[in-house]
Amino acid sequence: MQIQQVHTLVLGSGAAGLAAAVRLRAEGVDDVLVLTEGLNAGTSINTGSDKQTYYKLGLTGEPDSSRDLAATYLTGGSANGELALVEAAGSARAFFNLVNLGVPFPHDRYGVYPGYKTDHDPKRRASSCGPFTSREMCLALIRELNRCAVPVLENRVAVRLVTVPDTTGKYDKRCCGLLAIDRSTGRMEAWQAENVIFAVGGPGGLYRDSVYPQVHTGAIGLALAIGAAANSLPESQFGLAAIVPESNGEFRWNVSGTCMQVLPRFISTDADGCSHPREFLRSMFESPAAMNSLIFLKGYQWPFDVRKISGGSSLIDLAVHYEKTILGRRVFLDFRHDTSEFDFALLDQEAKDYLQKSQAIQGPPFARLEKMNPQVLDLYRQHGVDLARQPLEIALCAQHNNGGLAGNLWYESVNISHLFPIGEVNGSHGVARPGGSALNAGQVGAFRAAEYIAHHTYKETLNSEQVKQAFGEAVAEFITPPPSESFPTDTDRTGASAKERYHWQSQRHALQERMTRYATVLRNQNDLERAVDSARNQYKKMTHSSLTLTKTDDGSDFLWSEEAVESVRNRQLCLAHWLYLDAILFQVRSGTASRGSALVIDKSRGIKIADALPEQWRYLPENESFRSRILRTVLEQNGPRHQWLPAPELPSSDDWFENIWRDYRTEKIFIVPEKSNHCDR
Repeated sequence: MQIQQVHTLVLGSGAAGLAAAVRLRAEGVDDVLVLTEGLNAGTSINTGSDKQTYYKLGLTGEPDSSRDLAATYLTGGSANGELALVEAAGSARAFFNLVNLGVPFPHDRYGVYPGYKTDHDPKRRASSCGPFTSREMCLALIRELNRCAVPVLENRVAVRLVTVPDTTGKYDKRCCGLLAIDRSTGRMEAWQAENVIFAVGGPGGLYRDSVYPQVHTGAIGLALAIGAAANSLPESQFGLAAIVPESNGEFRWNVSGTCMQVLPRFISTDADGCSHPREFLRSMFESPAAMNSLIFLKGYQWPFDVRKISGGSSLIDLAVHYEKTILGRRVFLDFRHDTSEFDFALLDQEAKDYLQKSQAIQGPPFARLEKMNPQVLDLYRQHGVDLARQPLEIALCAQHNNGGLAGNLWYESVNISHLFPIGEVNGSHGVARPGGSALNAGQVGAFRAAEYIAHHTYKETLNSEQVKQAFGEAVAEFITPPPSESFPTDTDRTGASAKERYHWQSQRHALQERMTRYATVLRNQNDLERAVDSARNQYKKMTHSSLTLTKTDDGSDFLWSEEAVESVRNRQLCLAHWLYLDAILFQVRSGTASRGSALVIDKSRGIKIADALPEQWRYLPENESFRSRILRTVLEQNGPRHQWLPAPELPSSDDWFENIWRDYRTEKIFIVPEKSNHCDR
């Protein structure tokens, strides 16, 4: 194979990857290439909510500062104080860069950019341009990408990151490029790169009940496979999302913000979607007024949060989960009618004030939604749902992984040099985060990685012979026959052959079902132990299975079928789900108990949640001592290794201008302290 060369390769074309490519050009790095499955195939351009949030430094109203914002990032626990300050300090720069590129964040006639309150937000720092904020970001960045003439290769699926030894002694390995499949030709490509910006998004392909768009699967498993360190893998975020069946797959969308603030009716039905409807939330709350006030709060307390289950808005999530997963019923939001015994006068003052100021006190919920956010009505009409005539089906879904790969102050992997994880794949958030802070983190990460590459890793340093050998070994992994045949001759109880059961679609369904059942909002140690064993065995079988490769007519190359591409994608997804489950099990055994978006269930020692929920749903309250630690996960030869590391505190930087100016001029700012806990390998 010809090994093609590029200075910096950007893998992924979501908002973070596009921003990195644009910033690299702005920083003077001309040799940049974006490799992607498609400019329209990522989460950023295909997802959102009724009012998708961008979280940033407050620009009006209450006084704010970078340090105040960083402190907010740390309130959930298990977050890195250094990265919190980085993301806070860079937020205004990143936000106004998007404004300058044409993202239509609203401002008044004086140029003031107002804010509103979002989840885990003590101040009004949030902004939005409607349901499509991240899409607007991508479209603006693509326009700039085209203006800068940055080359983009689409229809590429990365199948292997390639490494060579790190010559500095500071890292475990060094990334030198990757292998990818060109789906349009079925051929493998080898890309050598001084730097790889790894902007592959969150683990969208790991869950059955997911708000990630179906076109996005994620690729964190590629980095985990080469031993890249990860932080806080168990800390995912779950929330209510619309599930709309379509001819080409489900349409998925968060139902937060105004979708809840207009106070829709929650109903469930039999499996046919119409028989025996009932308004099931009423039994969870002491009065209709309490129920309606908490439905309103769900708007900006959208993610499931264990701190909001005791008479709080997260009881709504558990009620939906119980109706759907335990009772087997379908759940809908009905905007056509007010909730039973609805009385506007009995709402909490916060809800009344909000609706009055928004001039949306008239009913039913549809009328309030039409007044406050007509864009979301248009969105659902485009996908075949008229909320004036029919209810909207919902489920409790995986939405964001707050954990991910461990990066340093400049978003370089802490143990694989020249690999820069940015965006959701970078695990900078900890247990909880303000809604919309992920969009800010991706933009700031792009700025930081681009600046570091331009000023610190611009020179060509790869050894061509080492690289050639590394790529040869990587390619051999795919064309060498597996040690043993992976398809036994037995059949299962349904009569399906083992080979049918090991088809890539069946295998992906199996791992997604496992994650949705055991790695969601309810977690139990005994169940997790069985799930980890099953995940490990599934991955072992996958790595011992053959790929459907054929030789070209002249015998000079291998062609990859669609099945082969998806089978290899399954390998990295299956590895990732094994490590995620193993990390969750380690966390539960460690005694963190319930925190973030996960309740640890213990029937004998736990606290009962509510009379209307199952008796066995007793949860263990959080052990807050773990908030000052971060869970580090690394895949080693014998399997995953986990350890708790001290979470770096918010640094007290020297803000004397002359000293900072000197360090900036001499590029001392690019030196990452060796003894930083964040860089502990």
